[in-house]
Amino acid sequence: MTEARKSRGAITNPRGRFEALAYAPDDEDTGAAGEAPPLRTTVTEEACRTIISRNRSPDIPFDRSINPYRGCEHGCVYCYARPTHAYLGLSPGLDFETKLFAKPNAAEALARELAKPGYEPRPIMLGANTDPYQPIERGRKITRAVLEVLSAHRHPMTITTKAALVVRDLDLLAEMAAHGLASVGMSLTTLDPSLARIMEARASSPRRRLDAIAALAEAGVPVTVMAAPMIPFVNDHELERILEAAAAAGAKSAAYTLLRLPLELKEGFAAWLEAHLPDRAGRVLGRLRDCRGGSLYVSDFGERMRGRGDYAEILGKRFAIACRRLGLATGRALHELDSGKFRVPRPEDRQLTLF
Repeated sequence: MTEARKSRGAITNPRGRFEALAYAPDDEDTGAAGEAPPLRTTVTEEACRTIISRNRSPDIPFDRSINPYRGCEHGCVYCYARPTHAYLGLSPGLDFETKLFAKPNAAEALARELAKPGYEPRPIMLGANTDPYQPIERGRKITRAVLEVLSAHRHPMTITTKAALVVRDLDLLAEMAAHGLASVGMSLTTLDPSLARIMEARASSPRRRLDAIAALAEAGVPVTVMAAPMIPFVNDHELERILEAAAAAGAKSAAYTLLRLPLELKEGFAAWLEAHLPDRAGRVLGRLRDCRGGSLYVSDFGERMRGRGDYAEILGKRFAIACRRLGLATGRALHELDSGKFRVPRPEDRQLTLF
């Protein structure tokens, strides 16, 4: 069995699906005690020409997003974004959480895009792929710079994160929320700090996330608790307690998803189960197959987020009943944001027209 590395989520570092060669560790890759050495996080800066990504997915209530970083040091073993690292010639495993990419000119690129003729404002999601408040944001402040641009031009936005660092930007978020321009989705997968440490190695603790929800709510920022993903026999029994704790902290709406395992994530998650929860690994994967017609993943819109079959139906009913009882709106507050206050950026070096 492959051993877990301290403070890391993935157990393995398999090659990406586009790579022809695979790396096999030898004796020099382990320390004197036979343990793998700790992995350091590296950050590569990459200038971007554009920063707004667009999608046409009916599964999500936004058509554009911004990701200031590629890869994510939080190391969530279940992260559906892991396979995107294969496009960089890197592994969706440990590479995803140790070899990061930052976009230092994201704010400048955003201002240019917002100033393009014909741009039509609609809510932008920050963190649709990787967390905009992962640990390296503390020093780099790229997300902060992006928020400053959005705030200056009254552009609606929402954030998805599992980091308490989001409260650092309460000054901007509260001011934007007062104008109907901002909301936050806080991912809360478990209330068990021990489970969180192995499932989301470097993310904020559950307690700190609840404190962040409370701080955001007190400042007038609408908060959606995202009980995502629900994993059979791992954290699904906590669904109601997660919603209760978030509602008590001040969350006003809620969302959930069933775990999805696209591409290389299947093998990576299975390895994690064998390392940390070997007593139930077979049951977890078996139940996921039950929800996906015998496969571990189905990419069809709708089904990929919720699954199908008895278990998926019961999970959905549990969520709906709990939300009704707690007064939580189902769905994100994104639809309520105001796009009518947008101010078109005016570059300082804009030349006068002849006529």
